[in-house]
Formats: sequence, C-alpha cells, structure tokens
Amino acid sequence: MYSFMGGGLFCAGVGNILLIVSTATDYWMQYRQSSNYMHQGLWRYCTPGKCFPHNDSFAHLDATRAFMILSLLACFIGIIIGIMAFIHYSSFDRFDKTFAAGILFFISCFLVFLAMAVYTGVTINYYGKRYGNWRFSWSYIIGWVSVVLTFFSGIFYMCAYRMHECPRSANSH
Repeated sequence: MYSFMGGGLFCAGVGNILLIVSTATDYWMQYRQSSNYMHQGLWRYCTPGKCFPHNDSFAHLDATRAFMILSLLACFIGIIIGIMAFIHYSSFDRFDKTFAAGILFFISCFLVFLAMAVYTGVTINYYGKRYGNWRFSWSYIIGWVSVVLTFFSGIFYMCAYRMHECPRSANSH
C-alpha cells in the first residue's frame, strides 16, 4: 500500500510542478511571421526581444487558463490529502484520505485534459488554416505529460485504497 502511495505522491508532485511550468511559460506555440520566429503562451505572446500580454479576451485562452488553474488546485489539495494519508494523520477518521486523494488526482487529470483539448482544437482550427509554419512547443508538451502523471497518481492512490479496503472487508464477514 505504501509503495502505491509513494508512487502516487511522486507522480503527483512531478505532475504539479510540470503543471505550474506549463501554465506559466510562453512556449505553447511557435510560429513564423515576417521571417521572425514568434511564440506565445496562455498569458502573453512574444516577438524577437519583446513580450506583450494578450490584450484581447480569447475564449479558448480563458478556458484553458481556468482549467489549468483548477487542475493545479485539485492536484495540490490531492497532494496534501495524500501526504496526510501516507503519515496516518488521524483527523477526519470517517473520511478515507487515500480515496479522496485518488479522486482529486483524477479530477486534476480531467481538468488538464480539458484545457489541453480546448487549446489543441482551437489552435489547429485557427492557426492551421492561417499560418503554414507553426508548431506546438515545449510548454504545451509538458501539459500533456502532466495529464499522464496526474492520471497515474490517481491510479496509484486507487490501488492503495483498494489494498487498504480489501483486508477490512474480509474481516467483516
């Protein structure tokens, strides 16, 4: 059980760090315009030597930002509850912390998946038709890696919950 929880905490910790880096950096997409390479993130776009905030409110960027921030919060709270479960913190005895941490990691995974799906769909439909020379960049790729890590942290915590629940249900018969 503790190896599953340790693996879950490791995946969630790395996933949360990658979520922070992905959300905060400006390399979600790179494109070429007027013989210069430019890049943009969720918060601003950059030309060679200078960055500017997104002045217009783009719905897909707002949705992506919101889903990424909610995912960060769910993952962080899941890590706190996961640590409490790992060290047998006795508060909330009727509240199974391994199950709650697993659910929060799955919620985080779902939210970051929604963020990545919204950004991917709109970017491909918008930039794919207007610009010929563009690509997703490393901040975007880190976002997809965090989807996988938060998913596996949820799997690990659900396995730990299952291992913890099986002996309890066998003793009740």
